[in-house]
Amino acid sequence: MSEPTADSPETNAPTSSTRLPSEIWVLVSAAFVIALGYGIVAPALPQFAVSFGVGAFAATVVISSFAFMRLVFAPVSGSLVQRLGERPVYLTGLPIVAVSTGAVAFASGYWQLLVFRGLGGIGSTMFTVSALGLLIRITPAHMRGRVSGLYATSFLFGSIGGPLVGAGLVGFGLRVPFLIYAVALLIAAAVVYLRLKDSPLAEPEQSGHVESMTFREAVRSPIYRAALLSNFVNGWAVFGVRVALVPLLVVQALNAGEGYAGIALTVFAIGNALVQIQAGRLSDAHGRRPFVLIGLAVAGTSTALLGFSPNLWVLFALSALAGVGSGFMNPSQQAAVADVVGSKARGGPVLAAFQMASDVGSVLGPLVAGLLAEQVSYGVAFAITGALTVPALVAWAMVPRTAGRGAPVAGGDTGAGARGAQPK
Repeated sequence: MSEPTADSPETNAPTSSTRLPSEIWVLVSAAFVIALGYGIVAPALPQFAVSFGVGAFAATVVISSFAFMRLVFAPVSGSLVQRLGERPVYLTGLPIVAVSTGAVAFASGYWQLLVFRGLGGIGSTMFTVSALGLLIRITPAHMRGRVSGLYATSFLFGSIGGPLVGAGLVGFGLRVPFLIYAVALLIAAAVVYLRLKDSPLAEPEQSGHVESMTFREAVRSPIYRAALLSNFVNGWAVFGVRVALVPLLVVQALNAGEGYAGIALTVFAIGNALVQIQAGRLSDAHGRRPFVLIGLAVAGTSTALLGFSPNLWVLFALSALAGVGSGFMNPSQQAAVADVVGSKARGGPVLAAFQMASDVGSVLGPLVAGLLAEQVSYGVAFAITGALTVPALVAWAMVPRTAGRGAPVAGGDTGAGARGAQPK
């Protein structure tokens, strides 16, 4: 059987008017709550680290510690999903992050902050990998781009409100946002548990009745390889450098108030949210690759220029443009990975590796860019971050095309998946 292509999403499925399963809306709602709390913390975290008497580099290490623990624990999360199913892993991961985040609020020194934040990464990778696996399993194949965009947009709507709320809460003390984030995560866990506990779709399947896909099988697909690279770049720039350095760029380079750091993060999220749902829908009809390519080009260029912003207005405009680029890319690359795995296969290790690619970027990005900002300039730090999109652009440009549409999807949807499939 032929393998899926980035320009040929599956179309031999029910019409696009098919209603989404209610379980998807539950996960979308939980994503909003999680993102709202994360956005509340984002403006405060680098400043909280600096308040312990450390510099910009040490502050970025706190950001990287969270991503580093996600990276280290990701293979375990993938194995847990394979063995236990998505829902139990999801409901365990959220409380772990909640407790560790609450502990951050009571940190009395930099090293405590570093440890507590790092521990949160364990729970984070658990619910991230399991949520992606659950979405793939319960989403109709012809609506993967739409659902990916919907899920990501919900997350970003939380991110839009979160930094604004967080910027206001900073005035009450840098510890307050972490307490609120902990409560938000507990609410999200309660919502998912109560709404999915009797759901047959979300019920863990018996391992003997579900096909599994290994990383070795998935990596044979050029689509999956390109998605790994673009997700690495996304982690470096969006989840790493943006969160770690943009607040410091606003305060230290542009000499603006701390509240403007939250606004800078918010305008990125607004640009992202404006295009994600529509980009996901269009990728279902026209293929994944064009939207990933557009997104990489736009996000890379605007990010490269971000560190040279002469004032806040230019910074806000470039941040919004970078958000638009990320919004074009993310739903399409996630749907492409779902095409490779398929709805009938359990691909815990495959999804974990995809997440790990982002986490590697999240770990390295703040460290490298923070060091460059400290030793050279913010301009150089952001320029190098933007330039990293070039290899990802090349990888996606080389993904095979087909003349027609309706190629069968991979994994459990065909029974073949990426096993032995060769590029056309």
